[in-house]
Amino acid sequence: MRIRFDIGGVELDAELLDTPTAKAIAAALPIQSAAMTWGEEVYFDIAVKVAREQDAKAVVSPGEIAYWPDGHAIAIGFGRTPISKGGECRLASPCNIWAKAIGDVKTLRAVRAGARIEVKALPKQ
Repeated sequence: MRIRFDIGGVELDAELLDTPTAKAIAAALPIQSAAMTWGEEVYFDIAVKVAREQDAKAVVSPGEIAYWPDGHAIAIGFGRTPISKGGECRLASPCNIWAKAIGDVKTLRAVRAGARIEVKALPKQ
């Protein structure tokens, strides 16, 4: 399944992985929220609540779409955050990776806090 994030006019498509978190988020679509930023990360609150998965991680690769169980939020890291070491993309705490971006996540640099977010499923191709 593919989804589209529209974040203040910046669009990013992603492919869902086969995880419990991905299934829970897919069932909640469409999702609307407001963007928050933290260094080179965009995150936003969602009503979905799932537990931390066994393979959750704090250091992610740009393009990995994460769910933050501690804050019930989707986090999309695309570079350094205030707690990064070196050039890594470090999220606040371990997150469930539930999707992979299709396209360049660095386009999210244009997103400002408070931007309207909509996440929706794309038609099957």
